[in-house]
Amino acid sequence: MNSYTAKQVSEILQKDDSRMNLRTVRYYTQIGLIPPLALVGNKRVYTEKHLHYFRAILTLSRTGQPLASIQETLKDLELQDVEKISEQMALVDPNRILESETLKITDDVIITMSPRISAELKQKVIDSVSQVLRGTDHES
Repeated sequence: MNSYTAKQVSEILQKDDSRMNLRTVRYYTQIGLIPPLALVGNKRVYTEKHLHYFRAILTLSRTGQPLASIQETLKDLELQDVEKISEQMALVDPNRILESETLKITDDVIITMSPRISAELKQKVIDSVSQVLRGTDHES
């Protein structure tokens, strides 16, 4: 099991996001955003598990979620689900999200569309997806 100090974790995470400094790592640890640290000998250390949590936090924060919401999202997830979220970090470009419009169709379906799409086309997409979800999609 690899173990890391807070400084090492911050250095690793700064490659993913420059805002992840030592102070942020310690703050997220203090407020319980990540699971309790592992005990190795008489020292508390971070592990790969914690890195997954930090990357999941970064991923979710890039979508605009506040820390309280992120904490609620992560608290009941299994580690493999946290890992899946953390692996999506590279796909979440905050600049592209800010430029786009995200619409929640259902709890399970969220659509993100470019602002270049006309209002008429957006409505057609929403209507089509809604029909499919209701199972009323009829071919013409």
